[in-house]
Parts: sequence; structure tokens; C-alpha cells
Amino acid sequence: MQIPSKYDSHKVEQQWYDYWMKNNYFHSAPDEREPYTIVIPPPNVTGVLHMGHMLNATIQDVLTRRARLMGKNACWVPGMDHASIATEAKVVRKLKDEGIDKNDLTREEFLKHAWDWTDEYGGVILEQLKKLGCSCDWDRTKFTMDDDMYASVIKVFVDLFNKGLVYRGYRMVNWDPEALTTLSDEEVVYEEKQGLLYYLEYKVANEEGTASEEGMGETVTIATTRPETILGDTAICINPNDERFVHLRGKKVIVPICNRVIPIIEDEYVDMEFGTGCLKVTPAHDINDKALGEKHQLETIDIFNANATLNSYGLHYEGQDRFVVRKAISKELEESRFLVKTEQYLNKVGTSERTKAVIEPRLSDQWFLKMEDLVKPAIKGVLETDDIKFFPKKFENTYRHWMENIRDWNISRQLWWGQQIPAYYYGDGQDDFVVAESKEEALVLAKEKSGNAQLHIDHLRQDEDVLDTWFSSWLWPISVFKGILEPDNKEVNYYYPTNDLVTGPDIIFFWVARMIISGYEYRDERPFENVYFTGLVRDKQRRKMSKSLGNSPDALKLIEDYGADGVRVGLLLSSAAGNDLMFDEDLCQQGKNFANKIWNAFRLVKNWEVADIPQPEAAKLGVAWYTTKFNQNLAEIEDHFSKYRISDALMATYRLVWDDFCSWLLEIVKPAYQQPIDKVTLNAVVHLFEENLKLLHPFMPFLSEEVWQHMAERTPEQALIVAKWPVQETVDISLINGFEIAAEVIAGIRTIRKEKNIPMREALELVVLNEGKLAATWDTVISKLTNVSTISYVDDSVDGALSFRVKNNEYFIPISGTIDVEAEIEKIKSELEYTKGFLSSVQKKLGNDRFVQNAPEQVIALERKKQADAEAKIETLEKSLASLG
Repeated sequence: MQIPSKYDSHKVEQQWYDYWMKNNYFHSAPDEREPYTIVIPPPNVTGVLHMGHMLNATIQDVLTRRARLMGKNACWVPGMDHASIATEAKVVRKLKDEGIDKNDLTREEFLKHAWDWTDEYGGVILEQLKKLGCSCDWDRTKFTMDDDMYASVIKVFVDLFNKGLVYRGYRMVNWDPEALTTLSDEEVVYEEKQGLLYYLEYKVANEEGTASEEGMGETVTIATTRPETILGDTAICINPNDERFVHLRGKKVIVPICNRVIPIIEDEYVDMEFGTGCLKVTPAHDINDKALGEKHQLETIDIFNANATLNSYGLHYEGQDRFVVRKAISKELEESRFLVKTEQYLNKVGTSERTKAVIEPRLSDQWFLKMEDLVKPAIKGVLETDDIKFFPKKFENTYRHWMENIRDWNISRQLWWGQQIPAYYYGDGQDDFVVAESKEEALVLAKEKSGNAQLHIDHLRQDEDVLDTWFSSWLWPISVFKGILEPDNKEVNYYYPTNDLVTGPDIIFFWVARMIISGYEYRDERPFENVYFTGLVRDKQRRKMSKSLGNSPDALKLIEDYGADGVRVGLLLSSAAGNDLMFDEDLCQQGKNFANKIWNAFRLVKNWEVADIPQPEAAKLGVAWYTTKFNQNLAEIEDHFSKYRISDALMATYRLVWDDFCSWLLEIVKPAYQQPIDKVTLNAVVHLFEENLKLLHPFMPFLSEEVWQHMAERTPEQALIVAKWPVQETVDISLINGFEIAAEVIAGIRTIRKEKNIPMREALELVVLNEGKLAATWDTVISKLTNVSTISYVDDSVDGALSFRVKNNEYFIPISGTIDVEAEIEKIKSELEYTKGFLSSVQKKLGNDRFVQNAPEQVIALERKKQADAEAKIETLEKSLASLG
């Protein structure tokens, strides 16, 4: 096989990915091996590859490929989430572009369009993950809307309903007026926005329920950020302890513009310090007002349509958008002299995570899941028994906060794309419904519940809503193995619980916590053992990468420019668990350079001629040292993996290969120019190179497989992807310590050659004080790498003035015969003159009483150290000058 002169990722990557796919290396089936299972956080079917996906997928692939090398039955399950809100929004937008209004379609017609859209545009991200080298079991690809996945969700809903945990309730919910659906609390993002606080006057009504005479009436002033909602006011509330408003007790006021007469009520809920101390109560549009309304039996007036335009309660503003009305009504209030003043006000505004629309609190009939008892095993499994471990552990605090303050989960959405709620209505009464897995089962239950044996299946009407997307993905580790539909099947019993979950901390409650809850509820065990939380990918200015900021590079373009391995290394080099990654393209260039370094090292080894000659002592020692160094590093790498320090594991591998193998071992064993290498050394070096490739493979799968396959003729069974992870052997610490000393000596001699301009072709002498067996062992290596012809060990002292000190006071190179004495004298004189001048400036500063008295103590200490260092250097330079003169 001809070896290319340069590593070309474009040619290599597709070739080896096709090879892996052809030989079915990614596929897993239950067998006698220990399973290693990991499920992908299912990206939205609408999604495309971005930097966060790349980081997450790279870490998962590293863990999967390593498990495969360790002989485990690695199963990485890929898949996609149907993403109800995001996908439906895209389909509605596409239909609108085609002149079709969703409201003009039946549910079945719309779903056909949704499936057509999914078939055409969905799944792009999974194909893109292949470019990154992800070794998923693509045969197992799942979609949350697959028939079996859909059926699993419905079965769980019915089960939870039958357990009394699912219920229907009329509650205040978060309403997305753009997507026209309710959202859970976790899907609302609160952003600080600058707005206005409007101070409005309400006239106090007389006994007839009208205002007093013009200009003579008493008023009550309230402060609000939403003047348009006054049209839904049903009370004004004061604090019973507020002495300013004692005279208002039992009275009524008239709402401006709509002229509705409403009572003044008293409740300690009112904050006497906020605004004016008087609170307008709008039960239909604020969750706290709703509680006050129920407590004081107030009327509830909803002034909004589903799309946040005003309804008939909006009077002459009917049909107009809420924000348009806000401007218009504030103008009307001002003209009518109801608006006293406005103030700038920084307010936290809830927005939809998906559509970015401002959320409206809205009263609505929805389906809820009781969480109080469900969460108990999940709290225990993470926070008490350590059954599930978080990396980093700090995220347990976030988990604890969510779980210990949990509220019932609003699981219904007013959409068509998703799993339709299996509730069937047979009458007009509030309780005239049954819940069943199929319409046929529902009919049986409906006849029984209603006592009407004449009910026909056509009389049943299924609930229009679908389930929250997260209600399907919370079952993901179970449902991908059909563990809901077939609880005792071979696959779920083998692969579940899974081993690792890699995800971002932003969905710790959305997804992680809920999977843990469902795992304990439906399998009575944890869904995974370890959760690795990645950080967010940010730019160099620490800004979160996003399309809107334009600071997120094209993921596929990065792979094109730097190769998949280069990008993987670049992402991981500075991506500690849970810490945000400051992404810089230079990191990818560093990864690409690393790939080139390995490729060049491989070409060097493969181009050596081999001969049946004795093994040199230096090569023998070098091989022995690197073997034990490899095992020392292997132990470090294993420790990093055990603690999920993936970035540290890569860095340890990087240093081992670049520094120890390429920069040291290959130099130690490299034969002289145009000379052959001995068989024993070459075989050892090739073996160690292959061991390196095994460590590299999880991080750099394409490059490592390419080099591995060029090393020797391999059968598919001998591919690197299914090779055996290195087995750790004994570490000889004396070899490591000896090499460290030798490396310092070699570096010292090289520095002297450079500083004194002594070419490598000129042999040097080395004098060593206090001979030690450890040091002498490395003489052959030192001699080879520095062209030292003789190494003399002496017990007497060495005159430092007549020698160049290489290391401490132990290793010296005699000056005689090594340098141009005249040139060295001039160099020392120049350095001596500069140092004396530097010393003079420092002494002048320290002689300044004003400076010494006013400067910080550490600054004075630093200047005194500079003085001592300069004086010591001058003494050494003067001795050297004297010895040469």
C-alpha cells in the first residue's frame, strides 16, 4: 500500500466511515459481553449541526469507541425528537408560503403535510453527525413519532391516568400566542426588558355606582406595567394594615374607559411599599391575581383571544394586538386624564423558548401530571444513594432545587403534531370522558361509565391536544428498547440501565430529571449510571454562540477546513466537564497540526530501512523508557476517564504522543543518516506506535485508522476500531526518573550549542560531578542526541569559570576548544556592561526614600530581588571574563 506524502482528511474520512459501515462495526446485538449503552440526546427533527451538537456528539463518540476497544458490546442509539412546537411552526410557515392556512385543513390533512416535511427535511443532522465520525448504531435509529414510540407514550399516559396521577384541570398556564399552545414553566425564558410603569387613576364610585360630580370625585391610583389589562380588572386590593387607605374600605371604583364598577377588597398579599400600595386585580391574566380572585370570589374576565389580540371585552380595541393596544390605550388614558404619570421600569418578561413570543398567563383546561410522589425515588437516587452520579457534582444543587420545588407538569399542548392525548369524550359533561389506548377500548369504557349500551364508536370524540414533546423523550432510554410495550424483552433487559448520558446542563430538568423519574417508575431502577454535563460553547468574548449574533461558525465548514479529527481535538482540548468552552478556530488548527505530526512520524518509521544488525544500547534504553512511560500515562488516562475528565484524558494522550513518542523516542532510536535500523528496535517502535493509535482512536478515529491500516495488511477483524485497548503493565519509576535527568542534560547542551553558536557536527566533552549509576545509564542516549564524544565522571570540583554549566552543579562542558574566545570575551563584556547599568538603575530606585516609603511591600521586595540577582550575575560574568583573559 503506497503511503501518501501528506495526510489528506478529505480522502481518508469518507473512505474509512464507509469501511466501518460496510463491516457493521457500529451495530450491536445482545451477547455474552458486558454491554456499554449510551443514548443520544435526540436532536430536533428540524435541527442542523451546530457547535453544541458537535461537542456533545464528540464526547459520546469518545466514550463509545473506547468502550468498544475495551471489549464491551458498545451500543450508541441515535434518534430524533419530533419537537412539536418548532416543527409545527415550520410546517405552518411553509404552508403559508404556499397560500395555505392551517385552519382550512383537517387534522389528517395537516399531519400529511407535517410528515411530508419531516421526510424531506428531517434527519439532516444525523447525516451530518456521520461527517464528525459518530459511531452510532444507525440500524437502531429512533424517532419519537415512530409507531412503537408513539404507542409507548400513549400506554404510559393511560397507566398514569389509571393510577390517579394524570388529571384535567382549569388552571392558569403559560400561553404562547404565536404557537397557540400552552408551555411548561421550564419552556419560559425570563428576560429583563426596559418598559414603563403607568400610574392610573380610578374614580371612587358613589352609592349609585357612578362617579361623583365632575372634578369633585375621590380617586385611587394604581401602578401597572400593562395598562391594556385594566379592561379585565374585577377589583382593587389594598392591604388591611395600610392606614393610608382605611377610608376606602367597603367602597367601589370605576374602571377607566370601560366604566365597570368593581369592589375594593383587602388582603395582606398587597405590598405596601410597591407602586402606590393599591393593586389592580385581573384574575384572568395573572397567576397571583387568580389566587386573589378565587379567595375573594371575584369575577374572571378574559380580554384576550388565543393570538393575544383583544376580544369583545376590549371594546373599540377588539381585534387589535395587545402591544398595539398598550400604546393606544395609554394615549386614551392620558387624554381622558386617567394617566397620572409614567416611569421607566426594568421588568422581567417571560418569553417562549421556541418562538420568542412574550408569554401570556391564561386560564385554560389542560392535562397535568402530579409530580409530588413521582419525584421521591429520583431525589433519593441522585442526592442520597449516589445511584446516579453527576459530573461535575456541582449540578446536584441545580437538580435539588428543581426537584424539591417541583410543581405538577402541564403535559398537554394545543398542537396537531405529536402524540394525540388518548382521552375520548362521549358527552357534554365535564367528566364525560374516558382514557384508553385505543378508540375500541375507549368505547367499552364509555359504555360502562355512562351506562349507555347504545353508544357507538362514532359518538366518541378524541381530545384535540397532543402531549408535551418532553413527555415522549422522558421515556427515551426505555422506549428505544421497547421497554414500555414489552417490559421483559431481551434487549431492554440487556441494555438497560444505560451507562452514560452526555448532555447540557440547560435541560437538567426538562429531560435529565424526568428520565430519572420515569426510570424508577417504569423499570424500578436508574436509567443511567453517570451524567456528564458539557458546558456551553462560547466565542472568545464569552458570548454564547448563536445564529442571531453571527458568532457561530459553520460546523461542516470547520470539518472541511481542519478535518473531523482536527475539529474533535480542537473542541475537546479546552472543554472540561460543566465548564463553558471558549471556542477558537486556532484550537482546530492545533488539532490539524497534531494529525500532521502523527502522520509525519508514521512516514518516518515506515521509510526506515531494516537490517539484521545488533540493537544499539541507546535504542534499547529508549524503548524500555517509553514502554514504562506509556504505562504510566495509561494509568493517568484511565484515571481521567474514570472521573469523566475527557479533556484531560486527551491532553495526557496528546503530550505522550507529541512529546514523549515523536520528540524523544523517535529521536533516540532514529538510525544515522542513510543507515538502516535494526529489526528488534523497529518491531518495538511499531508496536508502541500501534499502542499509541489505540489511545488516539477515540479522539481521532479517522487518522488513527488510516495509520493503523498502513502499518500492516489487516483483515476486517483486525481493524483498529475493534482492536484491544492497551493493558496496563508495571511502571519502572527508575527509568522515568533517569530519563528526566537525561532530558534536562540534553536540553541544557542544546541550549549551550545555540547560545554559543556551536554546530552539531562539532563534538563536545561532558564532565559530570559525583557519578551516579542512574545518570551513567543514559550516557549513550545523551551522546547520541547531543554529539558528545566523551563523558567524564569526576569527584573533584569543576571550575565553573572554565566551563559551561549544563545542569545544576553536576554537568559541565569545558570551554577550551569549543568556542571563539575573542568573540566570547566581547559577548561577556557587553552583557556585563548592560547588567551593571541595570543594577545602577535598581539601586537608584531603592536609594530614593520617597519610593521606599510609599511603594507597596511586595514592590520593594521585587526590586531587592532584582538587585541581588544582578549582583550575582555580575560576579559570575566577571569570573568568566577573568578565566578567558
